[in-house]
Amino acid sequence: MAIITVSRGSFSGGKMLAECLAQKLKYRCIDRDVLAQRTSIRSVAPDEILAALDTPPANSSSTLNHRKYVYLALIQAAIVEEVSAGDAVYHGLAGQLLLQGGLPVLRLRVIAPLEFRLQEAQARMKMTRAEALAHIQKVDENRGKWTRYLYGVDWEDPSLYDLVINLQHFSVERACRLVVGMLKEDGFAFPQKSRELMNDFVLATRVKAALVKDPMTSNLEVEVVAQNGVVTIRGELCEENEDARRVALKVPGAREVRFEEPEPANPA
Repeated sequence: MAIITVSRGSFSGGKMLAECLAQKLKYRCIDRDVLAQRTSIRSVAPDEILAALDTPPANSSSTLNHRKYVYLALIQAAIVEEVSAGDAVYHGLAGQLLLQGGLPVLRLRVIAPLEFRLQEAQARMKMTRAEALAHIQKVDENRGKWTRYLYGVDWEDPSLYDLVINLQHFSVERACRLVVGMLKEDGFAFPQKSRELMNDFVLATRVKAALVKDPMTSNLEVEVVAQNGVVTIRGELCEENEDARRVALKVPGAREVRFEEPEPANPA
């Protein structure tokens, strides 16, 4: 079993590669629409989630940005739920960043020449060349802003990925065969330790999603980690501690809740 994430620019061929991998490996193919539908279980409209993901953050203190924090917590919980059993390919927003913590994930980045992307956009969206260029530039800009805002990294940094594939030199089919061959090597399966890490990660993301949905704790912005059923909530809670404990302990698998102060910010 393995998990694959595919990061790609708009119309760069990443979606086609993800679908090819899912077909050859008999994995589930998961995109942001699937995740948005899953978040609807928690009473958030899929269209609302997708709109939030398409719009880059405004400023760090706005109410809008807290809403985005809420949506991100729900999206992360959704992607973890979807891939927790392994045998999954995810292509969409920041999959390589949403699935961290030592999990056995193969992180791919797909790039393609601008001309390839323009032709794809024009054919699939019935755009003029100028419209296609404007669309591609806008989507890439928004995705860059999102990852810088949420994680402080450049999504185009190759060090974030295990493999960068340039479709200028590879067809999608050839790239697909290459990745399938990589998965036959050791290192991307789910050994027992990875299964335990995934279980902890699932619990942590479920707790965080529960906190943002409960009216008594929905104003919080915290970090949540879990280990063997012990949930640690890091953040400035104070009066909300007992509410947070109550919410967390309702999540299946949580048997104890601890609180920690956030780490002090580094001086400028």
